[in-house]
Amino acid sequence: MDYFIGALRKYADFSGRARRTEYWMFMLFYTIFYLILALVGSLLGTEILSLLFSLALLVPSLSIGARRLHDTGRSGWWQLLYILPIIGFIVLIIFFVQDSHDENSYGGNPKAIAAS
Repeated sequence: MDYFIGALRKYADFSGRARRTEYWMFMLFYTIFYLILALVGSLLGTEILSLLFSLALLVPSLSIGARRLHDTGRSGWWQLLYILPIIGFIVLIIFFVQDSHDENSYGGNPKAIAAS
């Protein structure tokens, strides 16, 4: 839960790097909360709850995705691959699961910083 709240604190921070753990834990809690709200919304007969939730977390999702791509040495603009229906999603999943690169133009390796 700390990773989810930490990502919300960096609401629109597209600079820096995010480790795999930070990104995937954010996505896990995002998915859990979305599914709960979708279930509650379907029981109430409206999908507005899940829609508002996804709209509210659009910017944090994009910012943590950009920071995760920075960690692999790529620009956050690679997220535009989401426009391509299936291939873009698969390519981004591959990028998101890759290990951190050493120090790059986006900053020091957060895995090495956390280990020291």
